[in-house]
Amino acid sequence: MYKDWLIKAKFIYVLFNNSFIPIKQGGEIVNILIISSNNTGSGHKSIAEALLEQFDKLENVNAKVIEGFNTNGTLGNTVSKSYGFLTRRARVLWKAVWNISLKRPELIIKLTEKTMEKNFIKILDMEKPDLILSIHPNFNGPVLNILYKNGYRVPFVTLIADLISITPLWVDKRADLIICPTEEAKDKCIGFGALESKIKVVKFPVRSRFYNLKHKNDIIISDKFQKNIEFLLMSGGEGVGNLGNIAEILLENFNCKVKIIAGKNTILKNKLENKYSNKYGDRLEIYGYVTTVNRLMQDVDVLITRGSPNVLMEAVASNLPAIITGALLGQEEENSYYIEKNNLGIVCRDYNNIKATVEDLFASDGKLIDDIKKSQREYTDKESTKKTVDFVVRLAIEIGQSEKYSAKLG
Repeated sequence: MYKDWLIKAKFIYVLFNNSFIPIKQGGEIVNILIISSNNTGSGHKSIAEALLEQFDKLENVNAKVIEGFNTNGTLGNTVSKSYGFLTRRARVLWKAVWNISLKRPELIIKLTEKTMEKNFIKILDMEKPDLILSIHPNFNGPVLNILYKNGYRVPFVTLIADLISITPLWVDKRADLIICPTEEAKDKCIGFGALESKIKVVKFPVRSRFYNLKHKNDIIISDKFQKNIEFLLMSGGEGVGNLGNIAEILLENFNCKVKIIAGKNTILKNKLENKYSNKYGDRLEIYGYVTTVNRLMQDVDVLITRGSPNVLMEAVASNLPAIITGALLGQEEENSYYIEKNNLGIVCRDYNNIKATVEDLFASDGKLIDDIKKSQREYTDKESTKKTVDFVVRLAIEIGQSEKYSAKLG
């Protein structure tokens, strides 16, 4: 017990004084197991990709991502794959699920633990991780319960993938470290019982290709918009929102071009193409699910999107001003507050007012849009993902491999 405390105390000192031990330790491989999900939107997948980029740069580090809901068997896959339907067509039901996670998180934890325990133990025995990193709220409490109940001594880190509106499912005070993207999220974690000494604030992890290295031509501002203003419309990987209506308002009122990403919502993509393609010709481009969002962001002047945290942070990294037109009930509702507070974008609470919002953005020779772009450049930390990975790897070495060595000694 004393040795365990001493190891963890040493890590906390090292972590918060930024005095890191070397990545290499006798050539031994450091195994990181990341729990994520590709079924519940594209945000977790984007974060996992950003992390893997940095893990892959480290010699002697092996990071692997698993689909968390696969450990729950048929039930888990069925539930997770209903995310798109719930967020597109059953938003009230989605809000009810969110409220359960706020008021009775133990119900979700117990169900998840029961359905995943057998499969997850098999993964532990096969992968033998030095550390487990969770980037999905559903797997924090359940995994920690499984570890403690079955005698596994594996450090556990939570990386919160929401800016402010976090559910108690994100927080388990047994975690060795909780990484938050904002001070507001940190405060929520403390409110849910986490120890401040176990929380580190590091800005949202973004894939390196979104950091805009290409100089964008200045926008020519006038009452008649002398230049074709280019808009990108998207609403998360599931294609939620009034994208067609917004595009029509823009195309009818401005000298502009519009690109729409409908994501995985093939019904929406087909509907938009049938309704608008002939009418607007090459002024409108409609995409389904794409893997080149970074290029589209670099080629346009304004992003119009819902309050998806990873999309908003990717826009900030791309130095692309954003207009927020909606949010998933629950988890995204406070993101607009954060974006406005930090002057990273603006909010249009009713898409019918999008014309006036765009006019305000470009008024006074584009002062507002210039101010937003300046704030984005000042806010951006290109090293944020690397910092997160450094904390995780050093924790794996400092605690994970030390405990593994102690276990070998019996």
